[in-house]
Amino acid sequence: MASTSLLVAFAIFAIGAPALATDFVVGDDNGWTTNFDFKTWAASKEFHVGDKLIFKYTAGVHNVHRADLASFQDCKQSSTSVALTTGNDVITLASEGKKWYLCTVATHCATGNQKLAITVLPQVESPAPAPVVSAAFGIGASMYLACITAALGTLVMLMV
Repeated sequence: MASTSLLVAFAIFAIGAPALATDFVVGDDNGWTTNFDFKTWAASKEFHVGDKLIFKYTAGVHNVHRADLASFQDCKQSSTSVALTTGNDVITLASEGKKWYLCTVATHCATGNQKLAITVLPQVESPAPAPVVSAAFGIGASMYLACITAALGTLVMLMV
């Protein structure tokens, strides 16, 4: 039973550091609108798996379609695309590679205004915390906490 508690404690502390993610409001304060240079906006950003694109606009005035390269170049929705229309659409970037988005309202995309192409890079992991040494025991704080957790788990098991 003690080994089970120790294993559980170890598993809790061995879990990797969570990934860092960034929320990008497309177009920043301008939002998803016409007469904005989304190509320049995207060029100043670095997108990673896990990041979120937030498309803010007045509902009913614009929409957002995920596109493939051909539909992006033609400014037409792809056959599998479904319009996002809430005015606060959030897309989590789930995979690496090129991604394309466009608005199919009127000529918003066709005039070159409302289309966005980005490249999504691999997920960024948060740096591992530096080990903290316990002055009392001369061991890392994580190991100290793991030992305490295991001891408490053993105590609980013995009491049951």
